[in-house]
Parts: sequence; structure tokens; C-alpha cells
Amino acid sequence: YVGSLTTPPCTEGVNWFVFNSTITISVEQVKKLQEIMPNNNYRPENPLNGRIVKTK
Repeated sequence: YVGSLTTPPCTEGVNWFVFNSTITISVEQVKKLQEIMPNNNYRPENPLNGRIVKTK
């Protein structure tokens, strides 16, 4: 769906993709994404505050 960025400047016209199920990507695809994505994140990491983060 067409929406906007979730962080300032909240630019409109961003395409968001929602999948019905989990998708798998290869190591090569992850590396390609890392090459084109910025090295930093607009938002700082938040403390866990007791939350558990699971990976699969």
C-alpha cells in the first residue's frame, strides 16, 4: 500500500509491502540490501525493558 515514512520528514508516496507469510532471502540478498541501505538508523535503539527478543 502507499503510505509515508514513519520518521521525519514523514515523506509521502512510500510503497509498503505486507506479506501473508514469512519470506526467506539468501545471504547474497542480505548483502545487497546492506549495500544500498544507510549505515545508520534515524531512531536510536530502545532499551529492552525486560522484553525478550527471539530469532528463528
